Amino acid sequence: MIPALEWLEHHANDLGIRTPGQFYWTTGALSGVLDNAPTYLNFLTAASGLLAPAGSAPAAQTAFLVSEYPQYVRAISLGAVFFGAMTYIGNGPNFLVKSIADRSKIRMPSFFGYIFKYSLPFLLPAFSLIWYVFLRTGSAF
Repeated sequence: MIPALEWLEHHANDLGIRTPGQFYWTTGALSGVLDNAPTYLNFLTAASGLLAPAGSAPAAQTAFLVSEYPQYVRAISLGAVFFGAMTYIGNGPNFLVKSIADRSKIRMPSFFGYIFKYSLPFLLPAFSLIWYVFLRTGSAF
C-alpha cells in the first residue's frame, strides 16, 4: 500500500479533487464499497499531497492539515465513516449484522434491495444535507 500512497501523494493534483465537498463525496463514494479505514488513508494522503508542504514527514503533513485545513480532514472523515453505511460491504458491522440475520433466518433485504429501500431514500438525503450545511462552502464547523 505504501507505493500506492506515495504515488497518490505525488499525483494529487491530477485527481481533480480540490474542495472539501469534493473530498467528502469522493471519499464517501469509495467508502460505500470499500472499508472506511483505507479509504480515509488514501484521501488523507491525497489531501496532504495537494495542500501540505512537499517533502515533510507524514506526521508533519497530517499535523499541518489538521491545523491549517481542518475542513478537509473533517470532509474526509465524514465521508469515510458515514458512507460506509450505504451498503452491506461498506463496513464490517453492516456485513456482520447481515450474516447473523441470514443465519438466524431473519428476512433481510438483498444487497441492492438495501441500497434502493434504505440507502438512497434515507441516507443519501441525510448525507446531502450534511454536505450542504457543513461542507458546501468549506467554512462551517
